[in-house]
Amino acid sequence: MLNVPVISLDKKKVGDVEVSEDIFKAEMRPDLLQTVVRWQLACRRAGTVATKTKGLVRGGGKKPFKQKGTGEARQGSNRSPLMPGGGTAFGPQPRDYSYTLPKQVKQAGLKVALSYLMNEGRFWVIDEIECDGKTKSILASMKKLGAEKSLVVDDATNLKLKQATRNLRTHKFVAVQGLNVFDLLKYDGCVMSKAALTTLVERLGAKNAN
Repeated sequence: MLNVPVISLDKKKVGDVEVSEDIFKAEMRPDLLQTVVRWQLACRRAGTVATKTKGLVRGGGKKPFKQKGTGEARQGSNRSPLMPGGGTAFGPQPRDYSYTLPKQVKQAGLKVALSYLMNEGRFWVIDEIECDGKTKSILASMKKLGAEKSLVVDDATNLKLKQATRNLRTHKFVAVQGLNVFDLLKYDGCVMSKAALTTLVERLGAKNAN
C-alpha cells in the first residue's frame, strides 16, 4: 500500500490515505498512453465531412459536346469528375471514426497517467474541496497549492466547483466519473478530493484501505 498525504486548500497536511500501489506506482508505458489518447480523440471526431459526387452536383444531363470531331476526349456529362465544376471522385463521406478499446487497456492507461503525475509531484489530494461558486476564490486556492494549470476532480454533485472553474483557461473541472487520460496529460497537475479518490479506487478495481 502507498501512503498519500491529504492536505487542505491552504496546503496544510490534515492526514494520510492508503491506496493501492497498483494505481500510483504503475510502470511508465508511453505506448499505452498513446493508444488511449488516440482512441479518445478518434471518438471525439464528428465525421461529418462530405464532398459531392457526380450524382450530387447540380446540372448536367446534357452531353457537353458532340462525340466526334472536336479533338477532345469524349464526355457524357459536365458533372463528371474530369470536368471543371464536376463531382469529386473518391472524396470523403460521413463516417464514424470511433472504435472499441478493451476496458483493461483504458484502466491501465489511466493508472499510468496517475502514476506519472504522482511521481512528478503534481498530484494533490484535498480533504474537501469547498467552494462558494466564485472564480476568484478557487483561483486563489489553486495558487496556494502551486497548481498553475490543473485538473480539478470531485464528484459530479459539486456544482459550485464546476461553476467556479468554467471560465478558467488554466483549470478544468472534471467529475471523477469522467476522469480520463487525455485531460490528465493535458494539464500540469491534478487536484482531487479525498471522496473522489475513494470513488476512483473503486472504479479501477482496487480496494482503498483507509
